[in-house]
Amino acid sequence: MEKVTVPAVRLRKGKEKLTMLTAYDYVFANIMDNAGIDMILVGDSVGSVLLGYPNTLPVTIEEMIHHTKPVVKGAKKALVVIDMPFMSYQESTEQAKRNAGRMIKESGAEAVKLEGGRRMKDVIKAITDIDIPVMGHIGLTPQSVHSMGGYKVQKEEERLMEDAKAVEDAGAFAIVLECVPRDISKKITETISIPTIGIGAGPDCDGQVLVIHDLLGLLGDFRPKFVKTYLDMRSKVDVAIKDYIKEVREGKFPDDSHSFH
Repeated sequence: MEKVTVPAVRLRKGKEKLTMLTAYDYVFANIMDNAGIDMILVGDSVGSVLLGYPNTLPVTIEEMIHHTKPVVKGAKKALVVIDMPFMSYQESTEQAKRNAGRMIKESGAEAVKLEGGRRMKDVIKAITDIDIPVMGHIGLTPQSVHSMGGYKVQKEEERLMEDAKAVEDAGAFAIVLECVPRDISKKITETISIPTIGIGAGPDCDGQVLVIHDLLGLLGDFRPKFVKTYLDMRSKVDVAIKDYIKEVREGKFPDDSHSFH
């Protein structure tokens, strides 16, 4: 597998499905990379998944950079995309350019992702104009959870179509569609020239993304409709830890084979 680049991603539209997963550390990034994943997203979902925040809003630039550095080290072939966290790009185009540049420079990622459609058109254009690749994100945008009234499927076709076109026109190389009805996602995918990456947006997108902890069943009973759990890893880890506790308490571990002489 050759190194995945931004131009290569664009050329895959309509030819071969793109695959993307989240990662927040070296180990998972390395496993994904060796398995042949196309893109790795260091999402601001790290706040909810790893840091214990109630949502993505508290995540900082420093936290994003911190988690992206080891991912970059673990990913030799996959394209690494870093999320721009809440209020790192919304104030002005100058702020957006400055923070996007810092995040690319300090983390080693190859592209940034930011949320928003028409309202973020100038921001996306400003960042792409300084040669930093941007992945867009429309539909359910978690950084807007309060204004949206929660995590809800977005069904306003006209607005979504306009948002997708605005992101495309601004120069983004791809766009995430989150929690968008299948028929609307299909229409967007057929209308715009850049790849669509779906999460809860049906099978007609040009690619798919999932949070790795959802894919592996590590978050317990939290399983949105759009998630497919490929491995119930949480229950297996639970059994392993309980076995360890039992063996330590019974004096079975460590035994002589685990000891130095």
